[in-house]
Amino acid sequence: MGLLIINIKSLMQTENVARLKVCGKDMSSVGKLDDAYLLIKNGVISDFGSMDEIRKGIRVFEGSGIKEINAAGRFVFPSFCDSHTHIVYAGSREKEFSDKISGLSYEEIAGRGGGILNSARILHETSETELFNQSVERINEIIALGTGAVEIKSGYGLNLGDELKMLRVIGRIKEVCPLEVRSTFLGAHAVPDEYKQRRESYVDLIINEMIPVVASYDLADYIDVFCDRGFFTVEDTERILMAGLKHGLIPKLHANELDYSGGIQTGVKYNALSVDHLEYTGDEEIRVLADSDTMPTLLPGSALFLGLPDPPARKMINAGLPVALASDYNPGSSPSGNMKLIMSLGCIRLKMLPEEVINAVTINSAYAMGLSETHGSIAKGKVANVFITKEMPSYEFMPYAFGSNLIDTVILKGRII
Repeated sequence: MGLLIINIKSLMQTENVARLKVCGKDMSSVGKLDDAYLLIKNGVISDFGSMDEIRKGIRVFEGSGIKEINAAGRFVFPSFCDSHTHIVYAGSREKEFSDKISGLSYEEIAGRGGGILNSARILHETSETELFNQSVERINEIIALGTGAVEIKSGYGLNLGDELKMLRVIGRIKEVCPLEVRSTFLGAHAVPDEYKQRRESYVDLIINEMIPVVASYDLADYIDVFCDRGFFTVEDTERILMAGLKHGLIPKLHANELDYSGGIQTGVKYNALSVDHLEYTGDEEIRVLADSDTMPTLLPGSALFLGLPDPPARKMINAGLPVALASDYNPGSSPSGNMKLIMSLGCIRLKMLPEEVINAVTINSAYAMGLSETHGSIAKGKVANVFITKEMPSYEFMPYAFGSNLIDTVILKGRII
């Protein structure tokens, strides 16, 4: 079975030679082909080119197994890759929303028993089946909004049983949902109440009990730590990452959201695939990132919702760094998985160009998930995860029309969803 999409106004993020990531000034350029076709066979991109090739008979696609879609006036993009989410959670935290509006900080809300610990309590009381059902609703939501690959973290368990419950749910999502899923163990998301005065003992628990069991069941691709003021120190983080590496878990990191925590330097030291948040990033952090293969991943939805300083995306790109954008979809600080909105925030708040945000939510965010060899651009042989827009005047209209749903047709692994 195949799909032939014809009369595409512009086929976006095309590559004749596939890249793993896009850095610095190159982020301001996006490959595109006007008046194009796209051929999908067996779940992968088989061919693409100019409609003139079809009109002149240079390319002939015949056969009863090929379904044709006319995309006149519309654009085709590679699906969004959302490389940082906490989409598996129970309940919601809208009651803390008023506290935020009243001026309480993220740390103050956490200190009153809210925040991550609140989500951990709700998750503990929620059955695995119900947790799966709630999470699949959100997965279906982000698929409809154009996301074709997602990284999902644990971290609302904070004990072995509940962390395993979360990771099993992520595993079920991998099995039954059509998008690509990567799983991250984030036992070091916060310190549970019972360990408040003995954080190091909780770190020992993560290292000696949680990581070996998670690895033995092959439940996670990556390991993450919230390395920041009020959460886990650089020393804690190093111990946890080293233990994860011994069990084959690749590091990713929450870093520098609340302060200059040393998290960026620690992530680079341990060859983290990505360091995420980065609201507090200075010249030293940029220099360290420039000498690494670690992807700086910015979460503008979280900064907006919490009223945090915007990360210095413009300074990073001007220094030659790649930048990825992700949603941070979670119940407390970014209750949205709308990657098109993240594109808009990248432009409006972070002063990124439309071309830069396209690269940041496709090829670079795929890299931040270890997927850019197979996802994140239109290239022959890559997985056929794409979406067709509604009629639009230009590709810049995507981030410009920040409140409009412009996704018309979603295709994942070659199937219309």
